[in-house]
Amino acid sequence: MIQKLSILIPAYNEAPTIHLILNKINEVELVNGIEKEIIVVNDHSTDNTAEEVLKFIEQHPELNMRLFNQPTNQGKGAAINRAIQECSGDYLVIQDADLEYDPEEYNLLIKPVFKDNADAVYGSRFVGENPHRILFYWHSKGNKFLTGLSNMMTNLNLTDMETCYKLIRTSIAKNITIKEKRFGIEPEITAKLAKIKHIKIYEVGISYYGRTYLEGKKIGWKDGFRAMYCILKYRFKN
Repeated sequence: MIQKLSILIPAYNEAPTIHLILNKINEVELVNGIEKEIIVVNDHSTDNTAEEVLKFIEQHPELNMRLFNQPTNQGKGAAINRAIQECSGDYLVIQDADLEYDPEEYNLLIKPVFKDNADAVYGSRFVGENPHRILFYWHSKGNKFLTGLSNMMTNLNLTDMETCYKLIRTSIAKNITIKEKRFGIEPEITAKLAKIKHIKIYEVGISYYGRTYLEGKKIGWKDGFRAMYCILKYRFKN
């Protein structure tokens, strides 16, 4: 089942907010006394992200928390790949360092694990009754297009392939060879999970507190084209 959850945080220039998300994670009480492990990978930030994380670790010695620094800026995908290799939980969940996703909802993601021994659980921003910040029309259309294209290639029926919140059995994640360095990791992971025989993939509704570009949002239209390429590429390649 699940006794320890590894929370993986790729971070690049998130000094102003990373202590806020770490506080939220610290305050979360997981169901059934599940232990938390926090893995932060600093992707060679040019601000004081690393210093903020170290300060938080010093202030909370009771937490099982580690920081790893990338020698160069390699992208979100590379940071997540590093965190996967370093973590030791039964399951892992990916958590952005900003405040767009609410750690209180880890328990929503965990529920299908207890109910049906799920191997992977996606948190969808497009289903359910939880709050969703209203932002960009074309971003939402683009997301739905990419999710639809991904579903055609994988034969899944997800509503939010691009979601950050993906909870995955760690033994499965460690056996996936991640090649994408940036945001192409989302369709890559989805395609590779879909190829695993008899895998149990679930989806639950989550809330979404999106950021504008002025507030630090980093993904752009070029990442959308890369996602299209990755959806097609990883349909046929491992």
